[in-house]
Amino acid sequence: MRLAEQTPVLERAAPRPTSRRGTTRRASGINRRTHPMWFMVPAFAILLVFFFLPTLYNFVYAFTDWSGFKSAINPTGLDNFTQLASDGTLFRAVRITIVYAVLVALFQNLFGFGLAVLLERDTRLNRVARIFFLVPVLMSALAVGYIFQALLKPEGSLNGLIGVIIGRTFDYAWLGDTTWSIVVVALIHAWKWMGLSMLIYLAGLKTIPEDMLEAARIDGASRWRTFWLIKSPLLAPAVTFNVATALLGSMNGFDIVQATTGGGPARTTEILNIFIYRTFGQGLFAQATAMSLVLFLLVALMAFPVIRTLRKREEIL
Repeated sequence: MRLAEQTPVLERAAPRPTSRRGTTRRASGINRRTHPMWFMVPAFAILLVFFFLPTLYNFVYAFTDWSGFKSAINPTGLDNFTQLASDGTLFRAVRITIVYAVLVALFQNLFGFGLAVLLERDTRLNRVARIFFLVPVLMSALAVGYIFQALLKPEGSLNGLIGVIIGRTFDYAWLGDTTWSIVVVALIHAWKWMGLSMLIYLAGLKTIPEDMLEAARIDGASRWRTFWLIKSPLLAPAVTFNVATALLGSMNGFDIVQATTGGGPARTTEILNIFIYRTFGQGLFAQATAMSLVLFLLVALMAFPVIRTLRKREEIL
């Protein structure tokens, strides 16, 4: 008898047919086990309680007579807005806020851009310098404000240093000048956040293709010409981000101004958030809420056109 006749033939088991419905059920079961949607419930609850509901009530209470002097709350329409507009205090605070935001955006981007250009090369000294310029970003804004308030007093360290240099007593009140105090506070705000702008500009400089710079050097372009014709246009996205964040951050600023001048002297640095804080402290809750609504609309009206303009500039460049 031949070997082929003695060896039993093993039949391969046919695979069980699987339905498409069963595969879909298993996939959805895996998705539910690995990405359960109810994990997002705490985050949405926090957003609802601390963001959406206060924002909704902000639009409601701005049109009432809510205050700390009576328990009843009645609708008043646009009376809060007309009262604030009639005495000129609201427009003055809006004007100061816009000036402060523009100054901060200008100084912060100039300082950050200059530092990024100076510290672009990856040397050991530049790496250490970058860390030192990032330290103010990590500091508390109130701490920064109180430190500069002590430095800029008439008897502070800055005047003492200037007096040693010029050889006589120097006691200028840097935060007491009604003309220049807004500029000084804007410089302090820009100093605190210039490290972040520097980091964004550095990231933009590092993403520029080396081939383009090498081609410019081969064509005989100078470093100055290479910088303005190649590097600067490619930094347009970084400019958009830094300008937008500087404007939004300064328009919502409070702590640095409160720690340095408190809105003075003679209310020349009283931005909207300082005004809102004082109005709340006086028990005029409805008027303060109306001002916060004005600040919300002001930020929206300034931010979106600026971002849109800078985006168009990116496309052109």
